[in-house]
Amino acid sequence: MARRPTIKDIARQAGVSESAVSFALNDRPGVSQDTRARIRRVAEELGWQPNSAARALSGERSGAVGLVLARPAHTLGVESFFLQLVSGIQEVLSTARTALLFQVVEDIDAECAVYRRWWAERRVDGVLVVDPRTSDPRPALLEALALPAVTIGEAMSPDGAAAPAAAPSTALSSVRADDAGAMAQVLEHLYGLGHRRIVHVAGLPGLAHTVRRMESLRAEAGRRGLGPDQVRSVVTDYSDAEGAAATRRVLAEPDPPTALVYDNDVMAVAGSAVAAGLGIPVPGRLSIVAWDDSALCRVTHPRLTALVRDTAGFGRLAAEELLAVLAGGPPGVRISERPRLEPRESTAPPPAHT
Repeated sequence: MARRPTIKDIARQAGVSESAVSFALNDRPGVSQDTRARIRRVAEELGWQPNSAARALSGERSGAVGLVLARPAHTLGVESFFLQLVSGIQEVLSTARTALLFQVVEDIDAECAVYRRWWAERRVDGVLVVDPRTSDPRPALLEALALPAVTIGEAMSPDGAAAPAAAPSTALSSVRADDAGAMAQVLEHLYGLGHRRIVHVAGLPGLAHTVRRMESLRAEAGRRGLGPDQVRSVVTDYSDAEGAAATRRVLAEPDPPTALVYDNDVMAVAGSAVAAGLGIPVPGRLSIVAWDDSALCRVTHPRLTALVRDTAGFGRLAAEELLAVLAGGPPGVRISERPRLEPRESTAPPPAHT
């Protein structure tokens, strides 16, 4: 196994003392400019890199940011959203030579424990926080730890206006998403086609964006004179198994829905398969909409109508904001691009007799 070069190796090859190497590599006075340049040239030739743990102990930055997912592990393997999100995050961090420390945990308490440990060990300079909760202990904890953070997926302001330059009354930054506006597009499309019985197969009930989507669905339905017996939501864990089970339940009802809206692509594909197995043609008797577009939506037959959004761009915004804060900027709010609905072959008017 190759041995990592040390300060002693640099000193020997540059013909200087170890203290001179330390001064040069840490930008401290005590060596001439020529000597400093020679030491740095030797360090680069040897492939020397600073020890991140030692830098953390000395109070310097660790060169890493953290991301913790408190989701059931079995729901992550097939969901494209987080893969695209991390791709965008990593695109920005790699150009800044900043590492991403990633961990999956079972629940929010375990996530908070990870933040405390990372803070105590100085493992990360800041964190990216996903899945805002309706009752969320994380912002207060991160503010108490003075650990810079960006929350991903906060709500837009009620009027949809541009966010202020700085996050109000909080030490945390955020990247906001217009879930309400996206759901309005979905319901407008389905209502315009003639659907009056619509079920939203939602995700985890404790997540703020799940609640926003459910509330928006009710509000948009109410504006069109549709009651909760006609338009409603059912919650799942985002998995294909629960998405399929929910589909079977609602399609077995005496007055089944003529349209289903799924909170991710995986559940939408599973629901389409369930409909096919029951002999229910899509879109002849049932229309299907997926919240997140992906290759799955585009290769399934029929191709699924879906909300198209730049998920990687969502991650880039969050990473850029965190790096800006770490560079000394104030906490701020950034707005992600509004999703747009792309109608495909899975949505059509309902049968005339419904």
